[in-house]
Amino acid sequence: MNKRSPFATAVLAFLLALSHGVAVALTLPKESAVPGGVVIIELAADSAGERPRAHYNKKPLLVVNKEGRWLAVVGIPLTATVGEHKIEQQHASGKMITHRFKVKDKAYKTQRLTVTNKRKVNPYAEDMARIIAEKKRTQQTLAHWDPRNVNKLVFTAPVEGRQSSSFGLRRIFNGQPRKPHSGMDIAAPTGTPVFTPIAGTVTNTGDYFFNGNSVFIDHGQGLVTMYLHLDSIQVKEGDELKQGDLLGTVGATGRVTGPHLHWGISLNDARVDPALFLTEQ
Repeated sequence: MNKRSPFATAVLAFLLALSHGVAVALTLPKESAVPGGVVIIELAADSAGERPRAHYNKKPLLVVNKEGRWLAVVGIPLTATVGEHKIEQQHASGKMITHRFKVKDKAYKTQRLTVTNKRKVNPYAEDMARIIAEKKRTQQTLAHWDPRNVNKLVFTAPVEGRQSSSFGLRRIFNGQPRKPHSGMDIAAPTGTPVFTPIAGTVTNTGDYFFNGNSVFIDHGQGLVTMYLHLDSIQVKEGDELKQGDLLGTVGATGRVTGPHLHWGISLNDARVDPALFLTEQ
């Protein structure tokens, strides 16, 4: 008997609920007002009933309607300072409304890793042009704005496996400090299927120097998910994916110590903790 994937089960439940006229309520990610976290701020509604517009650090924000309330779902960068922050809402009347929130400190742990391919830690001079071009392309992908409505903000992990590295770890490769870990690592054997946890458009694929075979999916309003170090890529740029579609397989490409999926989430161009978006297991 074939075993149904968690994604297929979730989709089937959703469709059954709709067919029976049951309203499927929007579930929000967990809040965590720390660097790399998420805060949810209620916005002022306007008389026209249109979706409000708001910005944080000059970046447009994802805004959803839950039970008649307009909410901004705000990603906090890992580089955010502790203290008061603010978002700016542009009201339909032309008035600017300021909403304030406080960011608390979080002490992320340190992880020391040994990478056998030393070139992936200290690239050669001839690698730098490629690395710089890939960084620019990634930045453009993550900064892209698609105004579509977002109707799902909590989902199942894209692959079955063991969480091997958490978000935010201060990483040291071969004794050398590098940028904090900007995603969640899920260890699984090479070839394990990776599925799309939420519908979206494939906006970037390729073989990257550090990230290996990579797929980026845009879900609208600055919500982008990333799937790195893949063995194979089963989609192409421009593909419209549904929840549960196969996007690739787990691999060990790029800068790795073994086969795993690096799963990242970018919200208003800030890398945030994927654990905040996971369904309760």
